[in-house]
Amino acid sequence: MTADSNSRIAWHRAQVRRHRETLSRIDAATFTIGESIDARAQTQHRKLVAELTAKIRQSEQVIAQHKRETRRPLGTDVRSLSKVDWSDWNVHGNGPR
Repeated sequence: MTADSNSRIAWHRAQVRRHRETLSRIDAATFTIGESIDARAQTQHRKLVAELTAKIRQSEQVIAQHKRETRRPLGTDVRSLSKVDWSDWNVHGNGPR
């Protein structure tokens, strides 16, 4: 993965990585220890997993939006370049003007 010049996007990528690691540790602990008998603990566990999943989804949406705004055209042939709206593309990656 390349380094991000946008610190906001770098922060979201780090959050996604951190939350995924936390989810994997929770899943590993669940399989190692087994399901808790306490219904209250199960409810808290499900709530934590749902919160982490929502945070991951939210950060992934921010990253995807950034990619859509800063993506350069992949093709270099005349046909694919003619489909690009160059008035909305900015060299510095600031998104639409």
